[in-house]
Amino acid sequence: MQDSGLKRKIAAWGIFIMVIMSGFMIATYPSFDSVFLTLLSALAIMVVVLRKNFNAFHVTVSRSLLGLLFLFSGFVKGVDPVGTQYRIEDYFIAFGTEWAMPLALPMSVILNGVEFILGGMLLLNIRVKSTILLVLFVMFGFTIVTINDAMNNPVPDCGCFGDALTITNWQTFYKNLVIDALLLIVLFGHKRTARWFSNKTEWIITVLIIVGFTYFQVYNIRHLPMLDFRNWKVGKKMINENPLPQEFYLTYRNTETGEEKEYLSPNYPYDDSVWMSKWEFAGQRYYDPNPKLHQLSVEGAEGGDYTANLIENPDYQFLIVMENIDHSNTKKMDEIKTFIDQAYEQGVSVALLTSSLPETVLPFLEKYNLTVEPYYADDVTLKAMIRANPGLLLLKDGVILGKWHYNDWPTLDNALNAQP
Repeated sequence: MQDSGLKRKIAAWGIFIMVIMSGFMIATYPSFDSVFLTLLSALAIMVVVLRKNFNAFHVTVSRSLLGLLFLFSGFVKGVDPVGTQYRIEDYFIAFGTEWAMPLALPMSVILNGVEFILGGMLLLNIRVKSTILLVLFVMFGFTIVTINDAMNNPVPDCGCFGDALTITNWQTFYKNLVIDALLLIVLFGHKRTARWFSNKTEWIITVLIIVGFTYFQVYNIRHLPMLDFRNWKVGKKMINENPLPQEFYLTYRNTETGEEKEYLSPNYPYDDSVWMSKWEFAGQRYYDPNPKLHQLSVEGAEGGDYTANLIENPDYQFLIVMENIDHSNTKKMDEIKTFIDQAYEQGVSVALLTSSLPETVLPFLEKYNLTVEPYYADDVTLKAMIRANPGLLLLKDGVILGKWHYNDWPTLDNALNAQP
């Protein structure tokens, strides 16, 4: 009997270590892998089988890891609740429930808050049994959603870690299976660890976490995120400093044999008349070796690409972003009009970027007497640029010098003095 008990304890240690290691292994499995999926499922089953053999150390480490993970996940989404709102809206669109769009932001605040609060309670060992039951309920929903994401890919990125960390849908599902295994260890073994605080103290800590994180999220909604994990952050240079030349490849076909060869221009025998008589041009492609620093593509009212004109302007360039004219906040329009007029008086360029149609934009500009030139871009990119509608960006020579929410609309002088 003693040998059997010892073997089960050793097995529990082995399963515990494998669960922890599998969490790190997720990074190497971005897509479906039957072996890895079988391993994770087997680990969860073995946790149930060996549930009586996990000691206080296993429970404490599992609970702490879960707490830190939930705190991190809740924080990186809570710092940008509007970004989480957009991810929820993607789900509404994917499932044909666009009528629920107004609920996206409240749901974002609630879901982010639940994750952060549960993470704090786990880490601080507060009401562990009740907390674990709540986490199990939350993870049941998350696991169901993410297995559907992994198999059917209704949205390309669930946003489980906001913009701070992007993982594939299959990695998200694998992550949730690891979390489920850790949760089971804590569920079956929580009685083996002692409470840290009195009942009254636990309630005080819980209330403080709820109030503090709710205020944190509301602040990030009413202003710009305290931490910007996106590409368009202040201080970022949006153009390549020393761009490499684009490479053009030309394909020629032999008129006698049909053989095709590709040449890097101008490294082909264009001056060989004999060769040219036997080969005909068949096509071309080009390769840009420079990293693509952003996805913005700007068109004017009459067409044409104005992206470089605005982003690479060597002088001060203000971009007023109004992703959707119909849904924009208009309470600052008098200040915005004054700002635009003063900028033009001082010879500073201002442009309006929107995804709305000209028939919506032009009457809006006339209504508020805004003399700014409108340009048109994709709404997804504009949402990524700034979490405000309207919002303001200041660039110079491709560098983002400042960003402002409409609630914090600056004076022209203050904006021009912005430093990254």
